[in-house]
Amino acid sequence: MLKKLLLFGFAGLAVLTVGILIGHFGIQKGSSAPEWVQELSHDVDEDFIQKFIAEVDNMRIEENLKELTKVPHMATTAGDEATVQFMLRRWQDKDSGLDAAWREDYRVYLSFPNKDTPNKVTVVNPDDAVLHTVQEKEKAYYPEQDDPEVVQPYAAYGPAGHAKGRLVYANQGKVSDYEHLNRTIDLRGTIAIVRYGGAGRGAKAINAAPFGVVGVLVYTEPYDMNDGLMNDNNETYPNSWYLPPSGVERGSYTSDFGDPLTPYLAAKKDTYRIPETDINGVPPIPIQPIGFEDAQILICELGGTAAPADWQGSFPCIYNLGGPGFTSTSRFNNGEVKLHVYNSGELRDSANVMGVIWGSVEPDRYVIYGNHRDSWVHGAIDPSSGTAVMLEISRILGQRVKAGTWRPRRTIIFGSWGAEEFGLIGSAEYAEEYISKLSQRTVAYINVDISVFANATLRASASPIAENVILTASKQVKAAGSNTVSVYDNWIKYFNKTSPTYGLIPDVGYLTGAGSDYAPFIHYLGISSMDISYTYDRSKTRARIYPAYHTAYDTFDYASRFIDPGFTSHQTVARTAGNVLLRLADSFLLPFNCSDYAESLEGYLSAAVKNFEEHLKANSISIEPLKEAVKSFRNAATNLDSVIRSSDLVNETPLKARRINDQLMLLDRAFVDPLAFPNKYAFRHVIWASRSSGVATFPGLADAVEKALATGLKEDWNQAHRHLSIVTQAISGAAHTLAEAHATQ
Repeated sequence: MLKKLLLFGFAGLAVLTVGILIGHFGIQKGSSAPEWVQELSHDVDEDFIQKFIAEVDNMRIEENLKELTKVPHMATTAGDEATVQFMLRRWQDKDSGLDAAWREDYRVYLSFPNKDTPNKVTVVNPDDAVLHTVQEKEKAYYPEQDDPEVVQPYAAYGPAGHAKGRLVYANQGKVSDYEHLNRTIDLRGTIAIVRYGGAGRGAKAINAAPFGVVGVLVYTEPYDMNDGLMNDNNETYPNSWYLPPSGVERGSYTSDFGDPLTPYLAAKKDTYRIPETDINGVPPIPIQPIGFEDAQILICELGGTAAPADWQGSFPCIYNLGGPGFTSTSRFNNGEVKLHVYNSGELRDSANVMGVIWGSVEPDRYVIYGNHRDSWVHGAIDPSSGTAVMLEISRILGQRVKAGTWRPRRTIIFGSWGAEEFGLIGSAEYAEEYISKLSQRTVAYINVDISVFANATLRASASPIAENVILTASKQVKAAGSNTVSVYDNWIKYFNKTSPTYGLIPDVGYLTGAGSDYAPFIHYLGISSMDISYTYDRSKTRARIYPAYHTAYDTFDYASRFIDPGFTSHQTVARTAGNVLLRLADSFLLPFNCSDYAESLEGYLSAAVKNFEEHLKANSISIEPLKEAVKSFRNAATNLDSVIRSSDLVNETPLKARRINDQLMLLDRAFVDPLAFPNKYAFRHVIWASRSSGVATFPGLADAVEKALATGLKEDWNQAHRHLSIVTQAISGAAHTLAEAHATQ
């Protein structure tokens, strides 16, 4: 397949070159150009987009989801292989398949519990007699939840081990939470129980270990997820979308993404692997997730003083910190918690399924549309809602290609990523293996992972350059359940912002974290990316995500009854994301707007000036160069916009359009600095890298200044100066990429 991509690339360049020569020298004014020369000016067909929108079938999406969720399909299991074969059959179909489809296998390091010896949590008395045993499985309300392939709740990459100690309640497991406890409680030798949220899964144990904590339990707090509801007789699933008492959120407990043993290398069979002991960002002590039914039993028996007000939750008791241990009146008095974890790591073969529609004019320019395939259990919402949508988009486009009635200007690549749940492994390995090709040729990456969290409104995050194309597409699609209101007009009611340029518009967020498969593309490769989904009305619930997330209850029944009855929100996402895909793949001039990027940089600059300028000045560090860099970027963006508006690109040499498209395509790449964040694996984009600071501004600068303020150390202020210089030069360099090639530097 790589050879085919290269051949198509060379062929495209040859056609472009011949077109330039003949078009410029050989075709007299007034003569009609040959058909193949006219093809060079191929532009997006608005009629085709409308036909595509009309053809998206919600019932087909429903059937896709039903097929995808028949059995659990955790990465590398038999269920996962069945979905691999299903994807290949669909993309190789003679009537509605793609030009080509294939699998790409990687040998990756995954973490599993022991089927024969399940992880166990108990409360024991001083004689080691068991007083309480935490449930090892979730309650089955329907047969699919009792499937033998439903994996026991566990913390992937949490180490095997045995721990015993008195229990303490540590809120969200943040460093500040353990510091608060440590002021009054000797944490050495204790077991901490923490709730999801506030800190990453693995960080809850990583943060605990330096304080002497020997084990961690994690649960979902009903206040955070269920709006306080806890009764499965009438309040939670199977009666509503809320998580039932025995539900447990599974997940990867590593902080880095990609295969843990092959950092910055694609995990092929013979690739060099680091020792397992050298894996970074994994818990150093045993950790196990449990249901809130058991968490309530443990927390409501704790002794000691009351936890702070903002640590309290929905259980019918005061949340105490622990003495450590249980209150003297408890049936667990003098009892300790025992934690037995039998997880182990092993190398497994995991597949990406790839499909392609070759471009007719610029086959060497790629628009990638991706979604992961693996799930923790049945995964109806995460990720199969996204896969069901992707299959419907590819069906419609595949039929047109097979019928010979349409072919995109640029190549479209579909990616069904494997082992995402273990840390974005499939997409990261793909990015690492094809780093040169993807960096040079990819126009954009579209991610639709969980396509539907709920059915209220669209939600999107993106590189600012792509904001325009998402908003354009959203204006052309009707909101789910409406024949009159557009996605755009519905969206603006739920998420909006005031733009200095446009006024009130829907709020397109930024891709600052690594929550899904866009991370390797935007953070590692610097490819302009976006993430699109439908979500819930956040004014009506405190749920931090849909409540059945990563549990055995994320089934077709759950999706069809509580998330999107009728599948009209799935349909709306397919229409919107497909519209974006077609515009990126078919537009003569890429539908990107670099002035929107300038506006985002100006917003970040304003926050940096407001929060940090005086502190920097006090340490003899000037922020003026950063102001000048942002100003130069704005000027360059304005000038490029002017060139685009004033040019008759269809009738000019095709190289001019190609040059402008490359400037737009490569803009995010200009912000990539491989040396900027040596301690943040694979984060190389200096604008959108992750940050620990709460200030919405340039991440390296924000984190460095806040650390320097906390320590007052000269070397930390030097680091703040360093990060100021890094982001200043990145923005200045990006501005130069937008300028005319012959402009004075």
